[in-house]
Amino acid sequence: MLQTKPRFQNFEDYLAYDDGTDHLYELFNGELIAVPPESGFNVGIATFLLVQFALRLGHLRVRGHGLELEVRGEPRNRFPDLTIIREEHISQIIRRNTIRLSMAPPLLVVEVVSPGELQHSRDYIAKRTQYQDIGIPEYWLIDPQRQTVTLLMLQDAVYVESVFRGQALIVSAQFPELSLSAEQILSAGR
Repeated sequence: MLQTKPRFQNFEDYLAYDDGTDHLYELFNGELIAVPPESGFNVGIATFLLVQFALRLGHLRVRGHGLELEVRGEPRNRFPDLTIIREEHISQIIRRNTIRLSMAPPLLVVEVVSPGELQHSRDYIAKRTQYQDIGIPEYWLIDPQRQTVTLLMLQDAVYVESVFRGQALIVSAQFPELSLSAEQILSAGR
């Protein structure tokens, strides 16, 4: 039996779809594109940060890779490696772990950059543009290949970039109590 791929006219149709699996999909031009699993190294870094933030904010405000963000452009949704949500989001996403454009943006998204030019371009350019567009105040890019942690802070609707290496302590406007070095974060995947 030949199976046809579903096509979606809008984001609401996509949200109503259930294929009976736990697979994550990005909606690109009306079609589902499976999100590949993360490497163990990247998951190690994201989990380290999840624990650090959960200890400070509580576990309900810190979400891992399964949180979905509706964004403008293509694809229509993203699954950051780590997201710090607002208190109000906790009740808004009980039924579906999706932050819609109609909601306030999360406070922080973190992406751990995978090797390769396509992944680099996706995280540094495409996601940066989409996250800036929906007003996420802070976006972190953890780049194990470059050995950098890049903080993008929204100022006057535009991201301003700060790059941290080695023992340099991350300076977060959203979370000034956090005291981690770039090296601590980058070595967490090992």
